[in-house]
Amino acid sequence: MNHKYLRIGLSVLLLLTALTAADEASPSTALILPQDRKPAPNFVLRDSTEKTASLRDYAGGILILDFWATWCTGCKQEIPWFADYQKAYGPLGLSIVGVAMDDGGWKLVKPFLSEHHVPYRMVVGDEETAKKYGIQNLPDTFVIDRHGRIAVIYKARLVDRNELEASIKKLISER
Repeated sequence: MNHKYLRIGLSVLLLLTALTAADEASPSTALILPQDRKPAPNFVLRDSTEKTASLRDYAGGILILDFWATWCTGCKQEIPWFADYQKAYGPLGLSIVGVAMDDGGWKLVKPFLSEHHVPYRMVVGDEETAKKYGIQNLPDTFVIDRHGRIAVIYKARLVDRNELEASIKKLISER
């Protein structure tokens, strides 16, 4: 038996085992069971018209709270998806709020919004809100149920478009 091929085969097996374990250890983005959901932290942030937005404004509805930035390629990729969700599910109680985390605030965000039509509310985030939600990398997206509890979390990665839509449909049917 050739030991060279045995070592290569063993290396491949170890690599596959490690990749499988890493995949199983990655955080699930499945819908959190209602009894396991934690209250979403409140936030009070200003939109481009200087009106305040807070979690309480969305009580009784489903809220997608999307932390993003103009420099974040993945974040910008999600915007049309969120726009589609807003159009399709807004009449059923879904709201979307984009929380821009750009260091330049509205100076950077307003020109971006002027160039790109975003049909949902945008606010500029702050350090306090980022800490409450544990924001360290972008994009971060939280889906909040009708009772103000976090039902789905996507941390430092794109949302899974189909999975998120399935979660939205389930949340709409929950009462």
